[in-house]
Amino acid sequence: MTPLIERFIRYAEIETTSSGTSDTSPSTACQHDLAVLLARELEEMGAQEVFYDREHCYVYAQIPGEGDPIGFISHMDTSPAASGKNVRPRIIRSYDGSDDLLRTEDFPELLSHLGEDLIASDGTTLLGADDKAGIAEIMELARYYLTHPEIPHRAISICFTSDEEIGRGTAYFDPAVFRAREAYTVDGGKLGVFEYECFNAAWARITVHGRSVHPGSAKGLMKNAASMAVAFDGMVPAAERPEFTEGREGFYMLEHIRGTIEEAELLYIVRDHDRALFEERKETLRHITDFLNSQYGPGSFTLEMEDSYHNMADTMANHMDLIEKAYAASSAAGVIPSSEPVRGGTDGARLAEVYGIPCPNLCTGGYNYHGRYEYASIPEMEKSLEILIRIAGML
Repeated sequence: MTPLIERFIRYAEIETTSSGTSDTSPSTACQHDLAVLLARELEEMGAQEVFYDREHCYVYAQIPGEGDPIGFISHMDTSPAASGKNVRPRIIRSYDGSDDLLRTEDFPELLSHLGEDLIASDGTTLLGADDKAGIAEIMELARYYLTHPEIPHRAISICFTSDEEIGRGTAYFDPAVFRAREAYTVDGGKLGVFEYECFNAAWARITVHGRSVHPGSAKGLMKNAASMAVAFDGMVPAAERPEFTEGREGFYMLEHIRGTIEEAELLYIVRDHDRALFEERKETLRHITDFLNSQYGPGSFTLEMEDSYHNMADTMANHMDLIEKAYAASSAAGVIPSSEPVRGGTDGARLAEVYGIPCPNLCTGGYNYHGRYEYASIPEMEKSLEILIRIAGML
């Protein structure tokens, strides 16, 4: 087992699930467990200016080199969409399609991995390749140049963030500590795919206010908030859900619903690559709210909505040299490069918008994120590391 894979498995076994219902930073205390380990390992390997932000759970470090630093960023938390507790990674040697969990009929992409060694969980949890594969690759990048000081390379800035999966990955990011003015997030998937476009994103919370009356005398009086919530969701365009969209097509996703007769709540995420269509989607939710209030009475539905991040393509338009370098590094590693729009978001979107730090996304070799079918390709992880090393070596 190579040092990269040993490192990844060590990190994957540490619970770091974030929580969107928590108001603390980080949202879960368990994320500190990985942060403490990473800071210690960076210090032990000789990284400089290692800083562990104990309050907000960020880890920064510098690797000496030539010129202005190039940054590499990954996040420590895993998605709350699936359990990240007691993760038991397993290696599937020479995958042949017969694994009980990872079946080619369910996930055709697996056909491209026949004969490869894969890493998966035991099927009861997610794996955590999102984004501990990226963390392991960045750590091995640091170790490589710290143990080979004779090899010329750019100065390197490192940051590991918390709470990226719940949209707070850069909430307490400190650009002065990070230092780099251009960077890459190492938070992608398929080998050779580089991303510099992402969704415009917002969240929306609809609170439904009902009126409970005894059902025997409820006619004309009861307002069943649970049923009213169902009516709201029924007006959201059914064909514009994640399971029916692809590419640059946007969507509405009902992420959470709860309700009683007295009160109900719906939580949506809204996504679109096109800014004008994104604004239209938000207006659709406002229109539904206004219409249902006209039917059930003023104040029956209240809508809160806030943008989370915007498409980083506008910032990247003036920094396409970062993509050109990624393409060149990929080609030199024997990997055919390509670009695809991210059907999601990364810390890089907020870094570009808030701090003006162009930050495209690099591949890691992970797949099927946010669920128990998650897996990582060992050869793709090794190649992803090689791409990082080559990028940092471009002076």
